[in-house]
Amino acid sequence: MSETILIIEDNPQNMYMMRFLLEKNGFRVIGAENGREGIDHALRHKLSAILLDIQLPEMDGYAVAAELTKHAELNNTPIIAVTSYAMVGDREQILAAGATGYIEKPIDPETFVVEIIRYMSSDRCDQEIDS
Repeated sequence: MSETILIIEDNPQNMYMMRFLLEKNGFRVIGAENGREGIDHALRHKLSAILLDIQLPEMDGYAVAAELTKHAELNNTPIIAVTSYAMVGDREQILAAGATGYIEKPIDPETFVVEIIRYMSSDRCDQEIDS
């Protein structure tokens, strides 16, 4: 059984790229186009990680991260902000809201999956990744 990653992202091109890279490396991917849908998926599925855009319809990523951290069953699930918000203080703000990691867009296809794995578990940092 492969590990499952939830991507909460409203931009179809960004969703496609992240899904493609993760599935190419053996992950199962669940997608959500908004924060409320993402929270519902997070509470229904056993996840290895949650990738979270900040600029989302209905609820922004800060509110989503804060809501996700209220659920004890998600305590060991890394929430990784994947966002174009790169101004001074943006990283700190999303981490304060509950994210455990931060990756700037545009993502680097060469390092993206390795970065995700590092956030998921330090034991897997040296795992061989398909290029």
